[in-house]
Amino acid sequence: MQIHAIDTGLFKLDGGAMFGVVPKSMWQKVYPADANNLCTWAMRSLLIEDGDRLTLIDTGLGDKQDAKFFSRVDYQPTGVLDQSLGALGFERADITDVFLTHLHFDHVGGAVARRPDGALVPAFPRATYWSNQAHWDWATHPNPREKASFLKENILPLQESGQLRFIDPAAGVPAGLPFRELLFADGHTEKLMVPVLEYQGRTLAFMSDLLPSAAHLPLPYVMGYDMRPLVTLAEKEAVLARAAAENWVLVLQHDHLTEACTVQQTERGVGIAERLRISDL
Repeated sequence: MQIHAIDTGLFKLDGGAMFGVVPKSMWQKVYPADANNLCTWAMRSLLIEDGDRLTLIDTGLGDKQDAKFFSRVDYQPTGVLDQSLGALGFERADITDVFLTHLHFDHVGGAVARRPDGALVPAFPRATYWSNQAHWDWATHPNPREKASFLKENILPLQESGQLRFIDPAAGVPAGLPFRELLFADGHTEKLMVPVLEYQGRTLAFMSDLLPSAAHLPLPYVMGYDMRPLVTLAEKEAVLARAAAENWVLVLQHDHLTEACTVQQTERGVGIAERLRISDL
């Protein structure tokens, strides 16, 4: 097995929204904002080579939205995902599986492409796309607070193509996917999936929006975007305790400063033990 961190570009979101009830005077010390209170965030994916399977975890924003949409998050659609794959000798048609942690636009936007004739089609023509039924139902019938994060053009073409499959939480990891286990979290959104896998003698967890950055390690640092913040707090506490006890490598999807880290218990709670890059494992 070989694992690669995949860059799909950077974007900006309001720091207050990203850190919830925590005052700016506290969070800006570890994750600074610009003059408009916007912080820069990564959209990091993972590419996993495992035998004849090539699995991509999440896809970034993609390039099919209009300029007005991209301007709201200060994103430049410059083909970064294709460049990242190309640097490893791959192209979209090589991907066999696209695992979607959840269906917010910054995680699934690149899963669907717009053809020159305007048709929306899966961006990875040979891939099976993986979600779960509870989250799919949540995303396709969104609540008013979360509706802006679920865009039909990012989601419905996957089902219409016949390439979408649902994971049953009670049945474990589907055959062929490279994960040891899947953790399901309901604080950020309904049934977000955190894949856990073994690599180079280490346990890796792709934290998605359960832990978007190293700056979110303190338990009260919960995003304002989360639907159930107290549930996030409890879920994060449980996963971090396990990660510290078992020396997991936590892959941080949105942290443009830290790609991955291990954690340890301290007198002030769980904190960073070591900052890492996937390529160094």
